[in-house]
Amino acid sequence: MTLEVKDLVGGYSRIPVLKEVNFKINNGELVGLIGLNGAGKSTTINHIIGLLKPFSGEIKINGISIDDDVNEYKKQIAYIPEVPILYKELTLKEHIETTISAYDLDEKEAWSSANRLLKMFRLDKKLDWFPTNFSKGMRQKVMILCAFITNAKLFVIDEPFLGLDPVAVNDLLNLIEKQKKKGSSILMSTHVLDTAERFCDEFVLIHNGEVRTQGNIEKLQKEFGMDDSSLNDIYLELAEEESSHE
Repeated sequence: MTLEVKDLVGGYSRIPVLKEVNFKINNGELVGLIGLNGAGKSTTINHIIGLLKPFSGEIKINGISIDDDVNEYKKQIAYIPEVPILYKELTLKEHIETTISAYDLDEKEAWSSANRLLKMFRLDKKLDWFPTNFSKGMRQKVMILCAFITNAKLFVIDEPFLGLDPVAVNDLLNLIEKQKKKGSSILMSTHVLDTAERFCDEFVLIHNGEVRTQGNIEKLQKEFGMDDSSLNDIYLELAEEESSHE
């Protein structure tokens, strides 16, 4: 099992956003983190990557918590945020070199992977460019490239399809499939529900800071009493429930 979130209570202030969140991701699984805006998806992600400290509960990656060994814990994670985070004073080449150093990667192997991804994303002629020269989509590709040259056990990807052209979306999905075959696990938060339904093995449906259900599309359909419904239909049903309680 790659990721285990157990009885997680947490948030940004004294009032918890997350209320005893529990879910698991097994080795080689792509799990979609699905929920309405404000449901707690970003808060969950920020706890997993170590930006927030839980009020209570625990998060473990391959049996290691951040309190056990912060460096070992974080080295197991590759994070691709919704808004690309790049260092304006570093070139693309220097971003790759920084990633290699941070993850203690074999330089030759890492650059072999990087060169392949640079060509895939048509960035191979831009190694000396700075982030200010890149479009949002290009900055997103840099984040994807740096993540996928690591040997991470867990990939945490937040809204990865925003800003990417259809070719890059297809390239990213292929990278995810290859990484799954290597045994890595992926937690992906997205509102692109038709793509999520096609590619995710399971879903964690979070609502009002709690896990409403976890499972494949068939389990979600059963939970909502909506046989043969799409993930989009289930999402709309969840939104309707929310409106009726306001």
